[in-house]
Order: sequence, then C-alpha cells, then structure tokens
Amino acid sequence: MTTSTEIPPRLKLEQYLGMQIRRQRQAQELKIADVARIAGISQGMLSKIENAQVSTSLDTLSRLCDVLGMPMSKLFSQYDQQGGSALLVKEGEGLEVVRRGTDKGHTYRLLNHTRGPKKSFEAYMVSMDDASEEFPTFAHPGTEFLHLLEGELIYRHGNQLYPMQAGDSLTFDGEVPHGPEKLVKVPIKLLSIMNYGAD
Repeated sequence: MTTSTEIPPRLKLEQYLGMQIRRQRQAQELKIADVARIAGISQGMLSKIENAQVSTSLDTLSRLCDVLGMPMSKLFSQYDQQGGSALLVKEGEGLEVVRRGTDKGHTYRLLNHTRGPKKSFEAYMVSMDDASEEFPTFAHPGTEFLHLLEGELIYRHGNQLYPMQAGDSLTFDGEVPHGPEKLVKVPIKLLSIMNYGAD
C-alpha cells in the first residue's frame, strides 16, 4: 500500500463561487426562484451558476451578492485558502517540552497547539514509566480532557480520586488543582488536551 503526498487539485473558481452562493442562499432559506427573480436572472441561470456549469460576469455576481446581503469581497475571500492550515505531527515527532513532572521521569510531547498570541488549546502525549510516589499538581485556566491510552492510574481532581484504566476519559475544570495520585500500572500513555476557550 502506498500513500500519496501529492496536493489534490483545488476547486475551480466557478465551483468555489457556486458553492459559496448556494451555501449563503440555503443558510437564509431562500428559494432559488426568488433569488434569481430579484437578481434579474433566470432560475435556470442561477442553478447553472450554483452548480458550476457556467462562468458568469462580475456584474451578475455583484447582483447576487446584493440579493444575499453579502459583500463581494466575502464571496472571494477564502478562495486562495482552500488548503487550510492543518498541521500533521507524525508519531514520535511531537516537540518534547519541560513541564512540572519532567524531573520525575514524565515525558511531555506537545502534539499541537493553536498558533498566535491567543492560543485556545494545547494537546500533549504524556508518558510515565516511573511509579514514583511524588507527582506534580497542575492548575490552569479552561477545561482539560484526558484519555488514558495505556496503563492504569488514579487521578486526583480537587478532593476527588478517579481510577482510570486504558480507554477511560476524564474531563474537568483546569483551575481546580489536579494531577496523578498513583501510578497503578506502568508504562502509562495519557493524551491530555487543554481547551483555554476564547477571550
């Protein structure tokens, strides 16, 4: 089995514009006949525009935008951004970072985070293989989601203890002090996702 890393062809401009017009019309629950009539084109022509069967003039696009209440700039705004901004991190390639617990033999690999000054989330793969009795305590804004992939542990959140086995998940308020209480079965692999929310 081979995997292709070729970039798939992006949508043609007619396809992209047709999709944008159709989405905007449907979002407002407008009938194709009504939009076409007000824009001064036939229903068949609007259908062809939405289905990328014709190239149309800027004048017609401008009239359609007026009817739909959207600026022309919005119609074209994301055409050159179709590739998105997804970031693939291959196994073992996450950036190893130092956090409380690193000195106890815990390894934190940052899998991904939102770039820019206002990060909204961070994702870590945490590895623990030392059943030490000392564990760090964490507290941070937002919500944290844990998913235990391997091993067994008891996790503390505030005054509550949660026994976790492989496959278990735990979601909690990050501002309440939390952290591992006891490593029952090592090695442990734990996926930790912190959602800081929007300001």
